[in-house]
Amino acid sequence: MTVSAYAAATSCAQGSSLRFTLSAPADVEVTDAADERVLFSGTATRDWKLEIGADWPSSLYRARFGAEIPWPQSLPGGRPCPDNEVYFVVREAVPAAPILVSLPFTTWQAYNRSGVPGEGVYWTESPHRAARVSFDRPGVGPSPERWEQGMLRWLRPAGYDVAFCSNLDLHDGLDLLTRHRMLVVNGHDEYWTAGMRDAVEEFVRLGGNVAFFAGNTAWWQIRLEDGGRTMVCHRDAIADPVTDPSLATVEWSAAGRPENSLTGVSFRAGAGTWGPYMPLMLEESYTARFASHWVFEGTGLTDGDKFGQGCLGYETDAAEFDEVGGVPRATSRDGTPASFVVLATADLRHWAAYGQGGMATMGVFSSGLGQVFTAATVNWGNTLHDPVVERVTRNVIDRFSATETERWEVIGPSADVRAMAVLGRTLYAAGADGTLMSRELCGQNLPWTSAPATADLRGLAVPREAAGGRGVALYGVSAEGRLLQLDGTAWRDLSPAPEHPVGLAIADCTFYVATATGDLWSQPFGSSGWEPAGSSAGAVSLGGMNGRLFAVNERGLLLTMLPGGAWEEHGLEVPGTVLTAHAGLLVAGGPGLPLRWHPLRSTGTQRGPGDMGRRA
Repeated sequence: MTVSAYAAATSCAQGSSLRFTLSAPADVEVTDAADERVLFSGTATRDWKLEIGADWPSSLYRARFGAEIPWPQSLPGGRPCPDNEVYFVVREAVPAAPILVSLPFTTWQAYNRSGVPGEGVYWTESPHRAARVSFDRPGVGPSPERWEQGMLRWLRPAGYDVAFCSNLDLHDGLDLLTRHRMLVVNGHDEYWTAGMRDAVEEFVRLGGNVAFFAGNTAWWQIRLEDGGRTMVCHRDAIADPVTDPSLATVEWSAAGRPENSLTGVSFRAGAGTWGPYMPLMLEESYTARFASHWVFEGTGLTDGDKFGQGCLGYETDAAEFDEVGGVPRATSRDGTPASFVVLATADLRHWAAYGQGGMATMGVFSSGLGQVFTAATVNWGNTLHDPVVERVTRNVIDRFSATETERWEVIGPSADVRAMAVLGRTLYAAGADGTLMSRELCGQNLPWTSAPATADLRGLAVPREAAGGRGVALYGVSAEGRLLQLDGTAWRDLSPAPEHPVGLAIADCTFYVATATGDLWSQPFGSSGWEPAGSSAGAVSLGGMNGRLFAVNERGLLLTMLPGGAWEEHGLEVPGTVLTAHAGLLVAGGPGLPLRWHPLRSTGTQRGPGDMGRRA
């Protein structure tokens, strides 16, 4: 006789207990699913309580009652696991690991009893599908493909200090998340509650980081009822009795909250190959589109290289993007954050012959104080044997789990620039050959385009507001000591400027010029003369933002000064000889140096939930 069983919860803490309900008494073996180590063996009664050791590692566990039953060799939609196996997570009793890994119990539940009328929420369009399913039943475990297994078994041997949770734990709010620096979502995590999304999105805004080594993520909204033991998913707004349309159990995009704001991507633009065509996923690879980004550090890739064959699982996610000079740029029309940077793409439109044609877009974006990475595929964790996939994974985890994650980030290739400034959303640069170049100011590695205007410039600046007869426009200072204004496609000469300039800035409606002789000069808007303003502190480039002056000196250090005050060292090293500041960002570059940016914050800013004093 085959024994069936289920647990009273999907997770429990170290040193606690967990109750199981069995159809009949049976022998039981409890195994750490990450390494197959047996933690307990004995006999279980119909109503059985397992005592969790205080020294049990935080992990995914499997309790098997009776003899092992072979796993079904079926595609998604087959029974996820035998009825005599129960999966559960042991959480840290005192959260301490910097990395928290969430396991998708709601998705496992969604595929449980697929195709059984009234018992499974699949098939999606079946009129006999269930709208409410209970966790008080057997069969809630990983799918036959075990999308989560590769990452699960790799993390600890790879040297990472990790803790695990059920994704239902995320529904309970921020408390658990804020005790960690990073959340990992792995494999196939398709079903999310509003509470889960609220917690994770707020975690990122507060400074936590999230890595989605996953695909088809947060496609369906669900609700939890009966103390979290019933999962509700109507897939039909008409049938769902909820009165708040934002909580309707339909696709997240239909509920007015596209999953793009959580993950940066969506299955709407992604691809899928199902049924007998699923093996086609093993033929596909990503193409690197931003190989100089920190995510690809140490991989040896260059733009256009293919990598990660097989990592693109049977379902992928994507962000809508346009090609700008041969570089992908997210449009944000689909709800993807404007800060999203496309790192790699895969064109899977030919999958339309086998399922859903679309794309896959790996990327990263920032929200508040935190960052989010998405691999945009369900099979990423099962290809960690690939050296590029492993290195990318390590780069993301190492950076996101560190105490401080804000560093200078490459946003474009090197160019021989002598000055930079930002007007609106456009970054302008003066080339050494006199060319004026421009590109959108964003994290994507967009190419420079040349403008007709030419001049031998040593500084560029844009005022924050119009005053004193000066409009919000692009101003420059030439090597010959002339103050210029860009008028359409040509530079217009305004007045003399100090000799030997090395930088131009605007602060408090005043022009400032730093010179090669170490002097700082000022000219208020509406005035015709230049006055000494003290020392330039060895500035080799100058910038202004919101009434404050910024400079980089010959030692590569960032200096700041309020007009009329004294220069102060900020403590930040600048990886360039040309600097500009705009909208809370520093942008640096120079001859032979890549274009980089860095968020500007107070030197005393504390960031990251794991550093807020809530960690034990």
